Amino acid sequence: MKSILNYTFFDNTVRSYLIVLGVILLALLIKRLVSRYCAGLLYKMVGKAGKNITKQSFFNLVVLPLELFILLFVAFVSIDKLMFPTALEFTIFKYTSRKIIDSISNGLLVVSFIWLCIRLIDFTALVLEQKADFSQDINDSQLIVFFKDFFKVIVVIIGVLLVLHFSFHRNIGNLLTGLSIVGAAIALATRESLENLIASFIIFFDKPFATGDTVKVLQFTGTVEKIGLRSTRIRTENKTYITVPNKQMVDSVVDNISLRTQRKAEIRLEMNLKTTATELASLIAAIKQKLGSREIVDSYQVHLLETGKQAHIVSVDFFSSANNTVESFNDLKEQINFEIIELVEQQGLVFFEGDASRK
Repeated sequence: MKSILNYTFFDNTVRSYLIVLGVILLALLIKRLVSRYCAGLLYKMVGKAGKNITKQSFFNLVVLPLELFILLFVAFVSIDKLMFPTALEFTIFKYTSRKIIDSISNGLLVVSFIWLCIRLIDFTALVLEQKADFSQDINDSQLIVFFKDFFKVIVVIIGVLLVLHFSFHRNIGNLLTGLSIVGAAIALATRESLENLIASFIIFFDKPFATGDTVKVLQFTGTVEKIGLRSTRIRTENKTYITVPNKQMVDSVVDNISLRTQRKAEIRLEMNLKTTATELASLIAAIKQKLGSREIVDSYQVHLLETGKQAHIVSVDFFSSANNTVESFNDLKEQINFEIIELVEQQGLVFFEGDASRK
């Protein structure tokens, strides 16, 4: 038995292989237990902040990447104790097989660690989103989603730099110096993307609109569904889905319909020139009485706007609360239109016949 254990295979004894294999198998068996224990320690550190989030939800986010990191770490440390077999030595473009395997191992460790960090960002965002649900300001939730994506991008960039350092043995300091020069060139080439990124920060801090608001921009009217790092997504009235660069959302005139305090209706009556001043005054007084009798109408204005060669123009403008739905407001406008037509008919008046269109 001892002779078998001492048998050398690929520059290592069978005993060494069995020890390494045993350690890896042990790591496979207890990785779930160890990862849940470590996750429990992490949860205690953030548990007070995330007291409204169940422990299981936290485990669902971090246990899997933590298991992978622990398993890879134990496996690579164990295998590193073995002698690298000379039979497997080869060189590709001045890189030995041992360096290639070390680089892959380091890269996998960094990737698993970055995955864990991203899951922690997701949990932090989940905690903040639950707190934002108790806030009346919808911008809080919007800001959390934005910065969650932003910090994920930062973590991924850091992960790429760590891979370059540990896997490709690049000096990050020199690399960053070189990237600063390259970055200046890239900044010029991607100026529009950078402008959109800066515009996204302006939107979040200036708050001209928020997710869920109905806006009118670039001749489109719709509901803001998402504000991203580069663009804003809007669901239009025609149920199409458009993407508007954030720079245009900042530079253009944006009408935030959701912030309107009232809805306005405009009606223009073109009366025949044979209508007398007395009849026009009587019609205007009757329309004012009709509008004044409706509680849903907040304010109104009825005037003889102008008179000319073809018709007398009577303007009817009224305002209703913005809390009313578009459907109820259109119903109100329809009812008032019918009432005006009835008043005109009752008084024996005639609309201008040269233009049958009436608002």
